[in-house]
Amino acid sequence: MAMKSVGIIYHPKIPAAKALADRLAGVLPAMKANVWLCSSWDERHMLDHCQGSDLAVSVGGDGTILRLARTVAAWGIPIVGVNMGHLGFMTEFSADEVLEKLPAVLAGEGWVDQRSMLQVDLLCEAKGGDRRQSTYHALNDALVGRGSVPRIINVMTTVNGAPLSNYRVDGVIVSTATGSTGYSLAAGGPILYPQAEEILVKPVSAHLSLPYALVLPPSAEVKMVIHTNHEAVLSIDGQVNVPLRDGDTVTARHSPHFARFLRISPRDLFYAVLEQRLKVRE
Repeated sequence: MAMKSVGIIYHPKIPAAKALADRLAGVLPAMKANVWLCSSWDERHMLDHCQGSDLAVSVGGDGTILRLARTVAAWGIPIVGVNMGHLGFMTEFSADEVLEKLPAVLAGEGWVDQRSMLQVDLLCEAKGGDRRQSTYHALNDALVGRGSVPRIINVMTTVNGAPLSNYRVDGVIVSTATGSTGYSLAAGGPILYPQAEEILVKPVSAHLSLPYALVLPPSAEVKMVIHTNHEAVLSIDGQVNVPLRDGDTVTARHSPHFARFLRISPRDLFYAVLEQRLKVRE
């Protein structure tokens, strides 16, 4: 399907990203595409333009894609990423090749790389017995962890209502396959194939508690009750950070939304890209 309405979303703190976004916005109308331009930090602007859009072009790095994916996933809008950052696990094009290869994408070529996301529900027990619930969606991961005070927290964790562990940890990461190459990997977790729908649970710096990563089926519901006498935090994709208090409950499950990436590279290129990216880290 040809792409008629295209959003170009750029990282506002990378001057080269804004310059490239402006350049794309100047040439795409000649390819019969209606264009809207937006900073990745302007969620309201993005939401106002999502309905009816056929494609979202992310100009930045993986962080830009994470912000964009959480915003457009409910509309099923495919994303194509242009790497202006460092690793670029999720991006499709470099800045040097996007002008050459983007016309093929606009013409409807390529395939859709569908990625699972997490739905994360936070239930807070406020003073006076009031309860407040918030819902977030994550492409990479959700972290329940300690705050700036370097002391462990206790995380009572169940899977589908069955006890798993009372983690005494710096944190517990619940990750998608996409997020398995992020914080979870740095904490010693396994790498999942990117289209996998399994849910990964990885404790961080476990003290006298289960230290191993667990790979759970897509149907799993992971519930974590936080016990702490100091500050703690819920972090969504490392970008949305919410303070936690003693007794708060975080529940993570498979999201009804998916992130969709438009690719023209071969389907099995992930392994070669993985090797290249990990070499960069080394």
